[in-house]
Amino acid sequence: MTADAPDLASDVDTANQPLLVVDGLVKHFAVRGGLLLRNRGVVHAVDNVSLQIHPGETLGLVGESGCGKSTLGRAVLWLDPPNAGTVALHGQDLRTCSRTEIRALRKQMQIVFQDPYESLNSRHTIGQILTEPFIIHQLGAATERARWVGELLERVGLPSAARDKYPHEFSGGQRQRVGIARAIALNPKLIVCDEAVSALDVSVQAQILNLLLGLQRERGLAMLFIAHDLAVVKHVSDRIAVMYLGKIVETASSRTINATPRHPYTKALLSAIPVPDPTRARQRILLTGDVPSPIAPPPGCRFHTRCPHAVDRCRTEEPRLEIIDGGASVACHRWRELA
Repeated sequence: MTADAPDLASDVDTANQPLLVVDGLVKHFAVRGGLLLRNRGVVHAVDNVSLQIHPGETLGLVGESGCGKSTLGRAVLWLDPPNAGTVALHGQDLRTCSRTEIRALRKQMQIVFQDPYESLNSRHTIGQILTEPFIIHQLGAATERARWVGELLERVGLPSAARDKYPHEFSGGQRQRVGIARAIALNPKLIVCDEAVSALDVSVQAQILNLLLGLQRERGLAMLFIAHDLAVVKHVSDRIAVMYLGKIVETASSRTINATPRHPYTKALLSAIPVPDPTRARQRILLTGDVPSPIAPPPGCRFHTRCPHAVDRCRTEEPRLEIIDGGASVACHRWRELA
């Protein structure tokens, strides 16, 4: 390959500094309605979220549907620029970048979407889909691009003949392999996996997860792995961030989250994971009520309307995300009492 070509077997980045730093990220959406489409409110999709991801690390982001996980992922990649806060990749603040600079940074950060059919152009062959990143960033000649496409297909477990077929000719798992091949084509340092396995059968999920983990080991990829299934997130993540109604309520290592969860919401999510042992009983924590509307989030702790341990302070005072032992953090007034 030429010096400008993406290396399909790059060395792992061993830098100690975070690859991605997100600080105070806010993303709101205006709700309009009526004859004149007046502003009827604001959806608080992401509110004051901060996180870091180091090279080669997987941060799992888990929470119920509608909590803002996917919005956060898109804002991090500047697909939906945030209303406030900062996103820095390799120390470069994306707010200060021009559109040309953002486009160049796309080589360093990519996404694998949830729906492997909707995310692929049904009118293009697989070869055209995988060649497009090289054309956009003006990498290689036609013969080199054809060779790179063949290497990508081989790496994700598809035959080279797949380049002449269309997305509808493949199964869901095969289409997701194409989506992963497209994401790694330019040798990025960060990949956001937005519910990348939730639309697949369980057996296929395992294959895709193993593929992602293998690629991460080979290339030193950092991943933001977004999912609503905590069991899946635990399997692939080094650290886990738990999100509820636009806010991070707990972060810790995967092992710590599983062994000693601190936030009541995290405990409820863990209690819902099936145990593959019929002789072992697990006490399920049932949350009553529905998730409040992000248009009008409740005052105080946003989880207090469903929390079985809420007190008056929880209803009036919003807990801050407190850093505790081992670099973990939790946003709960009563986590010490409930430990």
